[in-house]
Amino acid sequence: MRTIDDRIVHELNTTIPTASFVGKVDASQTCKELYQSLMEAHTSRERIIKSCIAQTSSVVKTLREEREKAQDDIALLKQLRKEQTKLKLMQSELNVEEVVNDRSWKVFNERCRIHYKPPKSQ
Repeated sequence: MRTIDDRIVHELNTTIPTASFVGKVDASQTCKELYQSLMEAHTSRERIIKSCIAQTSSVVKTLREEREKAQDDIALLKQLRKEQTKLKLMQSELNVEEVVNDRSWKVFNERCRIHYKPPKSQ
């Protein structure tokens, strides 16, 4: 899913004109479209990651409850540890997502600050 960010950053670097080529491309329209693409991609990825975290959290909670009832079950313990590890990875993925988003917005702002002012919701 992050290839969308890479594609948008590449598009920013290749389509937004430098000062000498300003008249050849409608930079404000291009920046507006790229802004909307970035917003959609970031919102979608964050929603999906949070959904996965919620789903895995409920599995971990269920396994913990089962573990309290059957403390001698080694297979259950292994499954619980596996799900806890998956949950931690997903939570760290949310942090990685924040870094990727920051990088994308930085490039967007560097390339488009002259051509397009996004709404204040960002």
